Amino acid sequence: MTDEDLRPLLNDEQWRAAVAPDGPLLILAAAGTGKTRTLVYRLVHLIGRGVDPRRILLLTFTNRAAREMIDRTREATGGFSPHFSSGTFHHCANWLLRKYGASLGIAPDFAVLDAEDQRGIMGRILKDRGHRPKDRDFPKREVVLSLLSGAVNRNLDPADWIERKGPEFSAQADELLACMREYDRRKRELGALDFDDLLVRALRLLREDARVRELVQEHFEHVLVDEYQDTNALQSSFVDLVAARHRNLSVVGDDFQCIYSWRGSDYNNIMSFADRYPDARVVKLETNYRSLGPILDLANASIRNNREQFARYAKVLRPARESGGAPRPRLVEVHDGDAQADELVDAVRTALRRGFRPCEIAVLYRSHFHAMEAELALTKLGIPYRITSGTGFYEQKHVKDAVSLLRLAATPDDALSFLRVMELLPAVGDATAERLWERLGRRFDPSDPAACEALLDALPARARAAWRPVGEALGAFGRAAFPGSAKALLDAFLDSFYRDLLRKEYEAPEEREDDLGALEADIAKYESLRAFLDNVALLTNLDREGGPASGSAGASPAESILLSTIHQAKGLEWPVVILLWCVEGMFPSTRSLDDQGGDEEERRLFYVAVTRARESLTVFRPHVRTMADGGVMPCTPSRFLKEVPADLFERVDRTGGFDEGYSLGWNGGWGGGYGRGGGYGGRGGYRMRSSLFGGVSEAPPSGGSSGGYRLRSGLLGGGGDDEPTFGPGGARR
Repeated sequence: MTDEDLRPLLNDEQWRAAVAPDGPLLILAAAGTGKTRTLVYRLVHLIGRGVDPRRILLLTFTNRAAREMIDRTREATGGFSPHFSSGTFHHCANWLLRKYGASLGIAPDFAVLDAEDQRGIMGRILKDRGHRPKDRDFPKREVVLSLLSGAVNRNLDPADWIERKGPEFSAQADELLACMREYDRRKRELGALDFDDLLVRALRLLREDARVRELVQEHFEHVLVDEYQDTNALQSSFVDLVAARHRNLSVVGDDFQCIYSWRGSDYNNIMSFADRYPDARVVKLETNYRSLGPILDLANASIRNNREQFARYAKVLRPARESGGAPRPRLVEVHDGDAQADELVDAVRTALRRGFRPCEIAVLYRSHFHAMEAELALTKLGIPYRITSGTGFYEQKHVKDAVSLLRLAATPDDALSFLRVMELLPAVGDATAERLWERLGRRFDPSDPAACEALLDALPARARAAWRPVGEALGAFGRAAFPGSAKALLDAFLDSFYRDLLRKEYEAPEEREDDLGALEADIAKYESLRAFLDNVALLTNLDREGGPASGSAGASPAESILLSTIHQAKGLEWPVVILLWCVEGMFPSTRSLDDQGGDEEERRLFYVAVTRARESLTVFRPHVRTMADGGVMPCTPSRFLKEVPADLFERVDRTGGFDEGYSLGWNGGWGGGYGRGGGYGGRGGYRMRSSLFGGVSEAPPSGGSSGGYRLRSGLLGGGGDDEPTFGPGGARR
């Protein structure tokens, strides 16, 4: 197939990239511009020009992507089976080490450890060094392995990476490093390599063995790399070394879609490509085949605010499809998270009435806990959905731990919750927890001082010190008429021992703390603890019974809408996309803004979210967040909304008049007071507690002052005694 034969199959941009002459080539492929098609026809061009397929190396991030390119190349060449080398970076490294690793002392039949093997080895190391899982005085095996992997993939010394991760790890740096050294020794003893070793050893092989390096460099005449913006330091160095002799390196990537720095990808790899290869040819792909024009206008306007991107090769997405009369993205302003869930349900039903199938609808969000209200609303109303993580908010271990603590206050006979909470304490295992339950007469009422004292007396000394402040807070919580005191209880839970436990069990414990903060706020929406627990039980029981929630067998993927974090949605697309919680602190994430370059990576994440939509995009902007004490915090509109022209959106106000003064101030800030006299739950202000099917009940606002209203209800729950009920709780009418 000649270059001219390719012309009718590609647009001008794709054709220039596919038939580019030899030498370094950077293909800057914006979202939806057909990068895979371009890379496939680059392969077709090389083969058609006479390059031996066996001398072509194609590197991808997933085996699925490699298989897709092989299949599409075969299809494009009329069934010719191209025998070029393709696969993931680790696949290629594995091949190199088995063929040439003897010079590093690596036997060709080495074993590759899977994740379970790695956990088993590290678990035995920790046990041998006196770190018992129940003691929780040292990071779990998964965390130690994650720390080691984080250092390796950033090409850092583990000691430096541990220091960067903060005092909870650096204080134990010597012991962590000793465990890591022992892990390496045991791998050598087994003649095994783990996943990270493959890249590290392959790179070392190429650097230290001149004969192997020359063989490999001579063999691979052309090297092609997909998703180059996601490469880490090791992968970039590996590619540069392999391609060094012929310098026929073609990389495809998008500086607008670098969103994985948290797992080691290095934005500088793509940004410095033209500096490392001054003779590189740069081709931009800007014709978008996915989205309608108004959606692309928003994406272009947003990403333009980033400074750390190619100025010389700035990309502007252009729609390939006729977009005349296409609807603008909808910006829906709502009161709070519950109102957002209500409007989300309405948006889903509207899309279904318009003829979209459930699987053509995606709900995206920055962090997992942002979907909490959406999960509950969809479950209650019987709308099937799936979650990409496979784990709903209330199914997560740390959330279930906290909910079990709350159950103790509501149900003195709840053995499962008692055992679960006790087993979280230091020096308390399964058998000890069972003995405690029996000693208390198989009942524990935390509001009973005698029962609390009996439990303290029975606990081991270390557990007693950890439990005392939690037990006191639990007793106060159980005696309280209103569950707003959950904040005090969960704060005591975290401060006494659970925060330390999170740090030992997770490399990113702050994300779990955020989840517990969201849990506190959710509890404050309910009239009673029982209404909250009933709603949680309903949600999780529907999941277990094969209902419509994540990973269940109750509804097929075709019958379910998708709930996903934006990170997990990259590379995917849907006709209808709904984006939640576009407010400062949520999206962009406050924690990410603390990182160097965090503001720009968050904006790239917004760009990725917007460009997942083909036909319809709805963006939600709540005005307030419910806080753990039941009051509300005003939400500033996300900078990603404020920094683009107002006319890019169709603005829809669904605040119902409660939020006068909280309109979005385009190019002029936002402002205005809230409630009577502009207060936020102070004198004459509002204390808002609303949800689906919620209503107004007169009550003093926060701060104990008179006047104003308190809006409360759970989703379909929380009504008064003389009000109609619709399930576990009542719904105010």
